[in-house]
Amino acid sequence: MDPHVVPHLETAGESARHWRHPAVAGVDLLRARFVDHVFTRHTHEGYVIGVVERGVESFDYRGDTHHAAAGSLVLVNPAEVHTGSAGVPDGWSYRTSYPGIDLVAEIAAELARPTGTISFPDPVVYDPATAAAFVAAHQAAERDDRLATSSLLRVAYGRVLRRHADLHTTTAGGTGGARAVAAARELLHASVLDPPSLEQLAATVGMSPFALLRAFRGELGLPPHAYLNQVRVASAKQLLDVGRPPADVALEVGFADQAHLSRHFKRVYGVPPGAYRRERNNVQDLPAGNS
Repeated sequence: MDPHVVPHLETAGESARHWRHPAVAGVDLLRARFVDHVFTRHTHEGYVIGVVERGVESFDYRGDTHHAAAGSLVLVNPAEVHTGSAGVPDGWSYRTSYPGIDLVAEIAAELARPTGTISFPDPVVYDPATAAAFVAAHQAAERDDRLATSSLLRVAYGRVLRRHADLHTTTAGGTGGARAVAAARELLHASVLDPPSLEQLAATVGMSPFALLRAFRGELGLPPHAYLNQVRVASAKQLLDVGRPPADVALEVGFADQAHLSRHFKRVYGVPPGAYRRERNNVQDLPAGNS
């Protein structure tokens, strides 16, 4: 759970990548598999929020030894001494993040009105839905999709705080924002190839990130990053209709690559973009991997 791992580590049976979040300031990320590596007693200035994907991680924390199996969330408070090592012979794989105290306080304030220090009473919890949300956000950060990953990360952190933090709060009031949503929608249409992060989008329309997420979903039925993907898919369909190759289309509408386009296109139209193009344009089948 130590972020001071070398940025890229590749040894026999072990690997690690440590990097800064591409869109959310004050967050470091780690994806790693460890077998023999041992974290000695240490602390972090901020929080540790992560998910064990395979194996078991064992760590000493607050006078006890804890075992986090696959699917578990690991939650460590700032300045708390802890260790980390393999809990089974094959080690463990995990994705973890290190948000600063200010960011966690900001997100908590958008969810509720904290009356004391935000803390996690249980260092290991099993919550499949929240773990899945966190993993999705972490994976999006590897693709460097700023809008998607900043939105997904805040949603994941929000779930963690609502379900597992000791906030001592009263519920925060909701906010409206139809005009702000309309403005945000226009901005997304104008920046399909290089969309802003959720934080930038919210600041531009004068709302907090969580308030914009709620309002956007309320008005349009989708969060901003999912709405943007629908815009991209619709644009891709128009280009495929006139015979443009899927690989070129993917880049022109703002997807990272053809596989990214294919995944979203099939969710909407039921077929991959290459098959759609062939039917529309009576073109010859493309080599494997181009559909």
